[in-house]
Order: sequence, then C-alpha cells, then structure tokens
Amino acid sequence: MPEADAYGDKQFQPEVPVRRDALAVKGAGGYDWGMQNRLARIFRPSSGRTVMLAIDHGYFQGPTTGLERIDLSIVPLAAQADALMLTRGILRSTIPATHRGGIVMRASGGPSVLRELSDEHIALDMEDAARMNVHAVAVQVFVGGEHESRSIQNMTRLVDAGYRYGIPVLGVTAVGKDLVRDARYLGLATRMCAELGAQFVKTYYTAEGFERVTAGCPVPVVMAGGRKLPERDALEMAYRAVQEGAAGVDMGRNIFQSEHPAAMLEAVTRVVHADLDPAGAFSLYESLAREPVGV
Repeated sequence: MPEADAYGDKQFQPEVPVRRDALAVKGAGGYDWGMQNRLARIFRPSSGRTVMLAIDHGYFQGPTTGLERIDLSIVPLAAQADALMLTRGILRSTIPATHRGGIVMRASGGPSVLRELSDEHIALDMEDAARMNVHAVAVQVFVGGEHESRSIQNMTRLVDAGYRYGIPVLGVTAVGKDLVRDARYLGLATRMCAELGAQFVKTYYTAEGFERVTAGCPVPVVMAGGRKLPERDALEMAYRAVQEGAAGVDMGRNIFQSEHPAAMLEAVTRVVHADLDPAGAFSLYESLAREPVGV
C-alpha cells in the first residue's frame, strides 16, 4: 500500500488567482490544446508574430535560384527563422531531425509552372503530416481563379482533417496573372479562407488599404514576401505590413536570394518582433553583412 500523504501543511494558496495563459494568436482562444501548442511553435508567444522562411518554391518550379542545394543554403539559416515553410520531400530528405523550429508543410500541388497553377489537388494526407510532427499545413486558395471551388474544397477538407489531428491550416491566397492585388480582392480572399476554417492566412501586401485587410480577417494574416526586392525595400514592406496589422511575414526570395541571407533574416526578425524601423533594420543588415562569415 502507498504511504498516506501526511507530510506537512498543504499549500493551496486560495488567495492567488489561477493563472490563465492566453495564446497571443488572433482567434485561437477556442482551439484545443494541441492546435494552440502547434500555433505557439509558429508564432512567438512573446510577440504573437512570426518570421517564416518560405522554401517550398520547388514544388511547382523546380530548383529555384538560391534553393539549388537546400542543405547548403537553407539548413545553416533554419534556426534563425520561427518556422520553415516547405514540402514533405525536403523535410524528410534535407532538414535535420534535430531542427527545433516550427514546420509549415505544403499540402497542395499538382501542376508545374508550365501549366495552369490553379489546377491543384490535395497532395498530402494529414496522417502523414502528423507522422512528421508538423505544426501546420498550407494550401493554395485561388479565389477568382479557374479552379476556385476545388481549391477552396481542398482547404476545407484539410481543415476537417486538421481538427481530427490538432494541426492548423494556413490558407495561402494565390493571385493569378489576371487578378489585381488590391485591398478589395485581398480582403475578400483572406476573409473567405478564415470563414471557411483556416487558422491563419498568408497574403500579399498592398500599399493602400492593407490595414483593412488585416482588420477584416478574424485570424492572423501573414504577409507573403513575393518577388525579390532590394533589401531596403523588402524591410520597408515588412515593417509597414506588421504596423498595419500583419502577424508576421513569410519571406523566401527576399531572404535566400539576398547577397547576405543570414543578415537579411536577422534584420527582418528585428522588424517583426522588435518593431525596428526600416532605416535601423537596413543599417543592421549592412553591419551584419560586413562581418566575416562564421562570426
């Protein structure tokens, strides 16, 4: 028989209120523990924001410049990012199992850059995502595109599966060549993704009305980095996005195609998590870029 618990006075401290730690992620209060825990691996609890490093370009355009050898260009950077956005092939083949950061896995695909990109299907079973211990899956949603309804169905099917496994879904608002990246369109696309169940949304920045896009979306909006810009311009865009309500950025080419990727990633991180202004961030980038490699 176990001994009776009779040692000393019990300390219930009834005068101290029960501590309730809320996850600083927009709209996440009603999720179960597993989903909140996974979101906390992507969004820093201290800021409620994230710096995601997007390296999933190869799923439709092959060995993208800067991603020819992910083991050489990205693995050394991986620990600096809050989360990596990638494919399951790259996770299994290239990212060390000792990696401690967040993992957002591409879950839709099909056509190459040579075909109609909106013709996507679900390309990942949620059970496999759980097996790989990912923290979210990402799906393209082509609002206004030729295959709009299918892409939305792809997302909602993943949302349903995600609730079974406690895995959040990132809705990525794709913009085709015939669609305009203005606040009206982006507001429509992000709101649709949130209304239909995505736990967070990735979209492009627009210089006019972006604050309306983020305010009208009941889940976090993460800004897509888009095409390669000069470093100063990319830092300016990131700063404006978070000041106008974005919960962080998901940058790819503006980091891995930078002349100094590690310095750029650190500057972006300071913009997102410390509200460092663009001038200060660019000065930091230049300072870090001058340091010898390995310092």
